[in-house]
Amino acid sequence: MARTPRRYAIHLFLSGGHHHAVHFNTLEEFQNWYGGVLNAAVPDAFINVPISDLSNEYLVLRAGSVQAIRVEPIYGALDD
Repeated sequence: MARTPRRYAIHLFLSGGHHHAVHFNTLEEFQNWYGGVLNAAVPDAFINVPISDLSNEYLVLRAGSVQAIRVEPIYGALDD
């Protein structure tokens, strides 16, 4: 039987060598955010990246600064 991830860590690799990890509860939430915000934005436009499960907390960055994305399923407890 396959395990089900409790959440997904999304690692954003930014220009200049910076790295930031954000979490989404489901892969569909990430895909909706990616398709609706990051992928649809003009490269010089600012976008909001949700940084926690609390509402109204965002990292603001330019869409063009995202060089790579790694999606990592998290199987352990949320407090690991």
